[in-house]
Amino acid sequence: MNQELIRIVDNIARDKNIDRESIFQDLEAAMISAVRKHFGPDYTDSEIIVTIDRQKGTIKAFLNQEEIDIQRLGRIPAQTAKQVMIQKLRADERDSIYTEYVKRKGEIVNGVAGRYEGGTLVVNLSNRVEAIMPKSEQITGETHHPGERIRALILDVREASSQVKIVLSRTHPDLIKRLFELEVPEVAEGIIEIKALAREAGYRTKIAVDSHDDKVDAVGACVGVRGSRIRNIVDELGGEKIDIVRWSDSSQTLISNGLKPAEVSEIAICFELGRATVVVTEDQLSLAIGKHGQNVRLAARLTGWDIDILTPNEYNREVERLSNCIKRVEGVSDKLVDQLIALGIISVLDLEEVGFEPLVTELGLDEIMASKVVAAAEQEAKEIAAERAKKQAENIMEQEQQKEVKQQIE
Repeated sequence: MNQELIRIVDNIARDKNIDRESIFQDLEAAMISAVRKHFGPDYTDSEIIVTIDRQKGTIKAFLNQEEIDIQRLGRIPAQTAKQVMIQKLRADERDSIYTEYVKRKGEIVNGVAGRYEGGTLVVNLSNRVEAIMPKSEQITGETHHPGERIRALILDVREASSQVKIVLSRTHPDLIKRLFELEVPEVAEGIIEIKALAREAGYRTKIAVDSHDDKVDAVGACVGVRGSRIRNIVDELGGEKIDIVRWSDSSQTLISNGLKPAEVSEIAICFELGRATVVVTEDQLSLAIGKHGQNVRLAARLTGWDIDILTPNEYNREVERLSNCIKRVEGVSDKLVDQLIALGIISVLDLEEVGFEPLVTELGLDEIMASKVVAAAEQEAKEIAAERAKKQAENIMEQEQQKEVKQQIE
C-alpha cells in the first residue's frame, strides 16, 4: 500500500507537471483536515502532525503527540481529505501551468484548434492546457476548423479567478520575428538582425533587415534559395505579402528602401516636423501609395517618418508657391528658398507649421526677418485653406446636381 502511494504521487507529478514535494505536502495538509474533522475543529496545526516518508510512503499521524491510526477516521473525514486534496492539486497545477507559460511569453507555440466561443477561438496546447485567441488577435478572413494544427504567439499569461488565462495572437508583429528565427538560421544566430517591422495582419508586412557579417546578404538569406524560406512564412500566414528591405542608418536610403517596389526620384527630409516629402514619377505613384494607401502607411511605420508622396509637378508647384510667397517679404533672396528646401521645408504649410525658431537657429536669420517670413507663410496658408474649402463646396454642389439629374432620369 505504501509503495502504491509513492507510485501514485510520481504519476501525478509527471502527468500534471507538479513538484513531487508539493504533492506530499498537499497530502499531509489533507490528512490534517481529516483529523480535525474527526476529533473537532478546536485542535491547532501544532497539535495535529501528519508526516509521510518520501521514500517508503509510510504515514504517521499524531494528535497531542499521541500516535493515531489515520485509516480509522471514518468516511466523512476521508471525504473531507479528498476535497482538500483535489483543491490543492488544482491550485498546484494552476501554479505549474502559470510558471511554465509565463516564461514562454513571446514564443511561438503549436496547438490544436478547438471551438469558437463568441468569436474567441479556444486552442488546446496540451491535454491539460487550453489557451484563447480573441477575435482581435485572429487574422482577418482566417478560419480554423476543430482539430486543425495552429501556430501562434503567446501574447499574455495571467491568473484570472480560478484559472490561468493564456492569450494567443496571430496578428502581433513579433509573430513575424519568431517565424523568421525558425525559418532563417542566420536570424536565430544573430548574424542577421531584424531592425524594424511594420505589419497589417493578413495583408502585408514590411521588414527591414541588416547583416552583421559582410559575407552574408541579409535580404538574400531571408528570402532563401528560389524564395524557399520566405515562402514557408507566407504559407504559414495564409498568403500575407512580406516585403524584405535592406536597413540603412541613412534616413533617406531607408525611406527609399521602405517604399519599394516603387522607385523614388527625390526625398526632402524635415527633421523639425519628422516628415519626409518623397517625389516619384507619375508611373510610380500608385506603387508608392499602394492599395488603399497601404504601401506608404507601412513604410511610414517602418521608418518612423511621416511620408508625403508627390509627383514632380506637385513638388514644383509647392516649391514655386513657397518661393513666390517669401520673396514678397522685403530683403529675402533666392538663397533663403534653397536653404528652406535643404531643411525639408518645401511648402508654405510646412513653413507655417515649423515657425520662426528654426529659421533663427538653423539659418541664422534675425528674429524680425524670420517672423515676417513666417507671417507671410501664414497668410498664404489661409488663402490655400480658403481655396480648398471653395473647391470642396463646388464638388459637393456638383455631386448634388448629378444626384438630382439621376433621380429625374429614373
